[in-house]
Amino acid sequence: MITSKENSIGAWAFLIGVVLAVVIGISTILIPVSALANYSSFIYLILVILGIIIGISINATGKDSQTFLITGAILVIVSRFGMDSVIGSLIGIGAGDIVSSIFASLLALFVPATVIVALKTVFGLAKV
Repeated sequence: MITSKENSIGAWAFLIGVVLAVVIGISTILIPVSALANYSSFIYLILVILGIIIGISINATGKDSQTFLITGAILVIVSRFGMDSVIGSLIGIGAGDIVSSIFASLLALFVPATVIVALKTVFGLAKV
């Protein structure tokens, strides 16, 4: 199987972003919320930049583009609705903040990636 350098960069950015999202979620129980609040804008900026890198570097065309957009949209929708519902249902065991933080991190990663791939797809369809 031959892989291009662009897809390799996108794959690594994706892997790093997902791992970082999970680490951010778990860190909410290890690090006080006040300390996280000081660094949250920087952390989410890193996730947004990784999302942009993913969107630009993934060479999704045709059916791959459609698959990425569907799964990206599902991840964004489920993460957003999951943030609200998880806090209410898991508050008794203290896992609500962790899961909500993971969902928020995934949103910061996948929204820019999905938007960029969607724009690339639309511009690709618009070519005459």
